[in-house]
Amino acid sequence: MYRVGIVGGGFGVRGHLPAFAAHSQFEVVAIASPHSAKAVARERKIPHAFESCEAMLSGCDLDVVSIASPPFTHRADVLASIAAGKHVICEKPFALSVQQAQDMLSAAQKAQTATAVMHEFRWVPQRFALKEMIENGHVAPLRELEITHLARMLRLENKRPNTWWFDRDKGGGIAGALLSHIIDSATWLAGRVPVRSAGYLRTANPRREGPDGPFTVTVDDGAFGLIDYGEGLIARVSVDGTTAVDALTIAAHGEDRSAVASGSGLHLMRLFSVDEEETSELECKPSPNARFGAVDLHVPPIMDLLDEFVKEIETGESIVPTFAEAVETQKVLASVGFGS
Repeated sequence: MYRVGIVGGGFGVRGHLPAFAAHSQFEVVAIASPHSAKAVARERKIPHAFESCEAMLSGCDLDVVSIASPPFTHRADVLASIAAGKHVICEKPFALSVQQAQDMLSAAQKAQTATAVMHEFRWVPQRFALKEMIENGHVAPLRELEITHLARMLRLENKRPNTWWFDRDKGGGIAGALLSHIIDSATWLAGRVPVRSAGYLRTANPRREGPDGPFTVTVDDGAFGLIDYGEGLIARVSVDGTTAVDALTIAAHGEDRSAVASGSGLHLMRLFSVDEEETSELECKPSPNARFGAVDLHVPPIMDLLDEFVKEIETGESIVPTFAEAVETQKVLASVGFGS
């Protein structure tokens, strides 16, 4: 069993912690957060609590570090964990710049430990089935990928606290939070790295009202990109947090058939095959960890990723999202205006 330390008291507690705790190959032995570690450790019966990743690395025995801290700490936490000889999983957005991403990749390539990026949505059953359809030639020749995520989370009426999430310099905004996932999905479905990309960020609501009063936003609430994968394949990717509905569409368009996964959000989707004669809904095999969705909908796909991470640790052969892929995602994010 691999001993895990989690960095981050937000999604690290809501998503990473229950997934690791439910997985038979991992044991959570430490949590690091400058504000909430002691309370979380006491409530969840975690043996060790620390204020920082650095303190955790020196204060207890670990095999794996799962980094779910804010993005402006990723580089330091990843490099320290790799230098300490730990296996590392890092949340998205991977970095604040392409250079930071490349620094982490270089360190990982020199190390003898396993690394991965937490792009768990690859394992949502409809997305996984869509990937299989493309690989098996059912949507060929593949001409266009279309991924559109509409959400209500950043409508002006929604009062949200003024945290790092609304600070551009700290990696806040919807491009880092969600377009990073979408770019990863597009490149994963394409099966090759982008040749070029372009796009832009939009801030529709630069002034917001929070629980403690009004504040100015320096981040985007909409992000839009166009990616060229070469050989006739283009991807259109977008996320808008200011719409009246929650909806996600992931479509792969070939010359003879389209495959479309759609639903109300990141997890609740249906998959369709569409050609000039008929539209058919396809039944998808559920996650082997589906029963853990009662804890949180994020938990089953994270556990699916962790299944692969065990393979990466033990054999070096897996399908985990890699640091190298994260560098390519970072390049696309930079092209639309996130980081540099």
